[in-house]
Amino acid sequence: MRKQQVIEGMRDTWQVFRVMAEFVEGFDTLTRLRRAVSIFGSARTPRDSPLYHTTMKMAAKLIEAGYGVITGGGPGVMEAGNRGAFEAGGESTGLAIDLPMEQEANIYCKTLVDFRYFFIRKVMFVKYAQGFVFMPGGFGTLDEMFEVLTLVQTLKIRKIPCVMFGKGYWQGLYDWMVKVMLQEYHHINEEDLNLFLRTDDIDEAVNYIVEFHKRAKTKLKGRVVPKGKNNDTRHLNRDA
Repeated sequence: MRKQQVIEGMRDTWQVFRVMAEFVEGFDTLTRLRRAVSIFGSARTPRDSPLYHTTMKMAAKLIEAGYGVITGGGPGVMEAGNRGAFEAGGESTGLAIDLPMEQEANIYCKTLVDFRYFFIRKVMFVKYAQGFVFMPGGFGTLDEMFEVLTLVQTLKIRKIPCVMFGKGYWQGLYDWMVKVMLQEYHHINEEDLNLFLRTDDIDEAVNYIVEFHKRAKTKLKGRVVPKGKNNDTRHLNRDA
C-alpha cells in the first residue's frame, strides 16, 4: 500500500512539472505578440461553408486594422481564421490541443504552440488577446465565451471587446439569457448583456474592437506611467 502511494505521489509531482513546462513554453513563445484578437468557432466547419469564408474575411479585416489573429490552430473555423490572417500577410497564431480527434494543426499557423492541458491553453488565449470573436461553434466555443465573460464580469480581467458573430446562431442563447437568467431567475444583471456585441456584419465587428481600444487609449491620456514601466497597454485587458 505504501509503495502504491509513493508511486502515485511521484506521478502527481511529474504532472506538476509538465504543467509548468507548458506554461513556460506558452509564455516564452507568445510574449512577442503585441496586438491580437482570438477567433473561436467550430472545428467541424467545412471549407466550402459560407461560415468558413466569412471567418477568412473577418481575419483579413483584423489584420488590416493592425491586429494579429489567434485561433485554436485546428480545422474548420480555426483554419479559416489562420488562413485569412496568413494570406493577408499578418500574424497567424495557433494554440493547438492534443486530442484524439478533430484537432490536427492547420498549415496556416505562422506560430504554433501545442498544449496537452485545456486550462493552460485557455490562459494563453486570454493573456495574449486584446479582443475575442466567437463565431458559431460547439461546446468548446461556448466554454471559451463564458470563461471570458465570467472573467470580465467578476473583474478578474479588465473589460475586453467580445463579439458574438452570427445573430441567427446565437439568438436562442441570447433569448435564454434575457428571459431565464435575467428576468426569471435574476442570476445576471442587465448590464451584463452589454459585455458583448451581437452582429452579422464583419465591419461592425472589427470597428467595435478598434473603437474600444481607441477609447481605452483616450482614458490613459493624462495618467502618469510609473517609473520603470513601459507604454505597453496589453496588461489592461488581463490579470497582472
